[in-house]
Amino acid sequence: MFFAARRLTGAFPLALHRLAAAPFHSTAPALVKVGDRIPEHVKLMEGSPGNLVSLAQELKGKTGLIIGVPAAYSPACSETHIPGYINSTRLKDAGAVFVVAANDAFVMKAWSKALDPSGSSGIRFLADPTLAFTNALDLSFDGSAIFGGHRGKRYALIVKDGVVEEAYVEPDNTGLNVSAAEKVLG
Repeated sequence: MFFAARRLTGAFPLALHRLAAAPFHSTAPALVKVGDRIPEHVKLMEGSPGNLVSLAQELKGKTGLIIGVPAAYSPACSETHIPGYINSTRLKDAGAVFVVAANDAFVMKAWSKALDPSGSSGIRFLADPTLAFTNALDLSFDGSAIFGGHRGKRYALIVKDGVVEEAYVEPDNTGLNVSAAEKVLG
């Protein structure tokens, strides 16, 4: 009765209008696209929760590459995706390179040491445990069936001066095709 009375007066809550319209929405998700700016208000963690990093600041006036993975230590991420970049002879041409995953800072630090023990690749591993960065780019998905919760899609973004120049986002979220090192770096 409350909703009926509100509806009749034209004061139907906006949130309920959105819910009612949601099943009929036919627009594809926005996702990050060429020309988008890297979010400035979001901080990621490097090595520990107290070491916060802004990718917008890190890439200001620079060229770089942001590689997103669904999970540290997952098979495709650990055996193929990130090793493909670490072992690429063209990695040095990519500028500053970052790997982002929805894991905590300690996991990302351990994963970086497992994949690149000497740190010679120069790749920095950043944690996005709350998915704040990933959500700001509209790159999250419900990975509950595999990963136990929401995760980031697999992607690679070439960024110049904080602006996305090229976006390689896996259409199935976790597959490894368009974001592979050989496709992104050439």
